[in-house]
Amino acid sequence: MAERNTSTTSLKPASSPTVERDLKAVTAVPDHTSWWNLTTSEWHILFASTCLKMLLYPAYRSTDFEVHRNWLAITHSLPISEWYYDATSEWTLDYPPFFAYFEKVLSIPAYFIDPRIVDLKNLNYDAWSVVAYQRTTVIITELVLGAVLVRFIRNSVDTPSQRIISASLFLHPGFLIVDHIHFQYNGFMFGILLWSILMAREGRKLASGIIFAVLLNFKHIYMYLAPAYFVFLLRSFCISPSGQVQIKNFLSLANAVIAVFLLSLGPFVLLGQVPQLLSRLFPFTRGLNHAYWAPNFWALVTAADRVLLRYVTRTGANVAVNVAGVSSTSRGLVGDTVFAVVPTVLPIHTFAITIGFQTIILVKLWMNPTYKSFLTALTLCGYASFLFGWHVHEKAVLLVLVPLSLLAAERQAYFRTYILASVAGIFSLFPLIFTPAESVVKVIYSAIWLAFVYKSLSHQVYEFPKSLSYVFIDTFEKLYLLGFPILLVFVSLFPLNSAECQEPNSSANASRLEQMEFLPLMLTSVYCALGLVWGFCRLTFIYMKNESTYQGQLNRI
Repeated sequence: MAERNTSTTSLKPASSPTVERDLKAVTAVPDHTSWWNLTTSEWHILFASTCLKMLLYPAYRSTDFEVHRNWLAITHSLPISEWYYDATSEWTLDYPPFFAYFEKVLSIPAYFIDPRIVDLKNLNYDAWSVVAYQRTTVIITELVLGAVLVRFIRNSVDTPSQRIISASLFLHPGFLIVDHIHFQYNGFMFGILLWSILMAREGRKLASGIIFAVLLNFKHIYMYLAPAYFVFLLRSFCISPSGQVQIKNFLSLANAVIAVFLLSLGPFVLLGQVPQLLSRLFPFTRGLNHAYWAPNFWALVTAADRVLLRYVTRTGANVAVNVAGVSSTSRGLVGDTVFAVVPTVLPIHTFAITIGFQTIILVKLWMNPTYKSFLTALTLCGYASFLFGWHVHEKAVLLVLVPLSLLAAERQAYFRTYILASVAGIFSLFPLIFTPAESVVKVIYSAIWLAFVYKSLSHQVYEFPKSLSYVFIDTFEKLYLLGFPILLVFVSLFPLNSAECQEPNSSANASRLEQMEFLPLMLTSVYCALGLVWGFCRLTFIYMKNESTYQGQLNRI
């Protein structure tokens, strides 16, 4: 210990403020208070957030609300052999079996509250009983997220920062918009993901792998994160530092994961329904873009195709134009995406690009299988899948924002990336909620949340720009963030600006407005995509280059 203290003193003048802060965190003592013994501030957060969510019971809800009501009816009314075949409603069951079992459990109290909730033929049922019940189940199951975030605080060596991060995640605008207004169960499932990450942080890698396998059988979108888990657990749990395979650990992990999948898929294997189940889970017949559009790399490509088409049309340039693509990407509809000028993108192309970027990240993780390296690689794997995947939903941005939140207090570079991705990612969810009252709620709530997070964390990680290039990047990023209020005003007022098109005699203007019907959505997707793509490049650079130097400083300390 004496040598450690001497070393610290000798290196202190050369250390950055962030490294010194992390040194204090390393020597700090975790708070081992029972995680279920909430502090006063934690009770206040739980109470206030629950009250807000209950006030949103009568708020707008999307078709996902009926989707989950129908799944309650399917799992309650039909034998398990018919769950993945039923087509009474267009909202067929297309989540893995654990989520189907979850819906089955929820259907039991639903039947006693109101039998019509689980009536398979009672489509689009929207009585107050079903609204209150389903909204309540989201709040209750989200307590899984709350419990694991409290445990993150109790086991943290930097308790003040972790309190801020845990509070920001539990109060995240993404969960409020997607779960408590739009309607889904993301808080519950991200709670399971964070529990798995917590186990990895505590060195309980077998438990981490088992919990992640459980999560995959709740929602298969988390497969985007599976490569990082595979490499991390294989390298750090199944292979010793000297490079020898630890057979006992390998068999323990393999058998545990297989057992989880057998528990989930076993009944459908015995029924010979695995092909049918897979056809529901992986509908590759859908197009490249989901609606108009998730803010990823393909949104930029789609916008570029629109610009090139306009250029070719106006100039008469000798460029081949795919007639089928002239209107394919000009509407905000779910369907196959055909480009007019840009070469058509196929699922194999998106798969290859995603795997290519993930491989670069995973090689670094293999060489340095620490917890923080795993967490960054996990974030980047989800990030690459979101940016380059096939038919990505805008809601999938939470796969980036949630794990990235755990890195926000690491240092300035991570924090700035977190802010950029959070602002762009949350703003990209705004089009999901388009009713006036809820639109006010989403904007005000998101602004308050961002102000709280920025004010609470920025002073802890701030580092003065060390070169002219850093000053330029800092200025560029601030200007980008300042563009969001301008974009918000435009997309909010766009229909009003074209009010003259509603006049009976303005058919030409009406036609022009109809052609620009999805312009606000396009601008939102493209502008948010610019920030998210830049955030990906930023985080990848930090992970691949700067992180080695930074870790070297900490190791010497």
